[in-house]
Amino acid sequence: MQTVDLYLQDLKAKGFQLQEDAIGFIYFGKHYTNAPDEVAIAAIELTLKAQIGFEGSFYVSLLETLVSNQIHTRQAALDYVKEQGLLFL
Repeated sequence: MQTVDLYLQDLKAKGFQLQEDAIGFIYFGKHYTNAPDEVAIAAIELTLKAQIGFEGSFYVSLLETLVSNQIHTRQAALDYVKEQGLLFL
């Protein structure tokens, strides 16, 4: 299982640099919602795809929605946002 730390390192290795404030939002949201790494990573991925970059408030809101709807896996997160029409991927 991949951690948020490793996921962010992978993004950096692929040339995608997140600013310090974005990284702060990522960890704030993860701890604020008590989200597991897999769900936090899914929220990061969905945020990057939907916003064509990282938007902290979008990420935290999406993460809150996923956690409050008891989403526990990446696939469940993808399915949920599609079913709810929140994002079109």
